[in-house]
Amino acid sequence: MENYLGEALKLADLVSYQDGAIVSKEIIKKDAGTVTLFAFDKGQGLNEHIAPFDALVHVFDGEAEVSILHKPFLLKAGEMIIMPANQPHALKATERFKMILVMVKK
Repeated sequence: MENYLGEALKLADLVSYQDGAIVSKEIIKKDAGTVTLFAFDKGQGLNEHIAPFDALVHVFDGEAEVSILHKPFLLKAGEMIIMPANQPHALKATERFKMILVMVKK
């Protein structure tokens, strides 16, 4: 994990797309939660799972489908959604997309 404290940064430059892959880069890791950047190639995703804490997803490039309790939401660059703790959710890249994931522990 790199130290980005006190720097002005462009999120899109901190994580790169890779063909057929999901790339992640944790930029903050604290007891209270984490902040992680992701780059998903088209068609890649995270299978349905449950997390014990709330999570904010902000798409800053591309397009993704986020499913919460089996209800799909199409997110485009500039949009966000909050995935509630202990609820099943999944993500899939309908196009290549980059996101920042902020997880806040209870």
